[in-house]
Amino acid sequence: MKLPILSAREALKALNSIGFQISRQSGSHIILVKFVDGKKFTIVVPRHDEIAKGTLLSIIAQSGLSKEEFLRLLK
Repeated sequence: MKLPILSAREALKALNSIGFQISRQSGSHIILVKFVDGKKFTIVVPRHDEIAKGTLLSIIAQSGLSKEEFLRLLK
C-alpha cells in the first residue's frame, strides 16, 4: 500500500491514538515517548507540512507498527 503525504499534525494525531505523548520540542522536531512493559519508545517527528517518505517510514518503524497498521490509524 502506498504511503500518503502527511503533515506532522496528522502523524502526531495517529501516534497519539496509540499512546505516544509529546515529551518536548527541540527546534522544529517534536519528541514523543511511550512506555510499554518498562521499555521506553522514543520517536522524533519533524514539524513540517509534508514529511518525507523515508522519514515517515522511519517514524513507523520506531513506533513498532507495520505500515498497514499505521495506515489504519489514519482512517
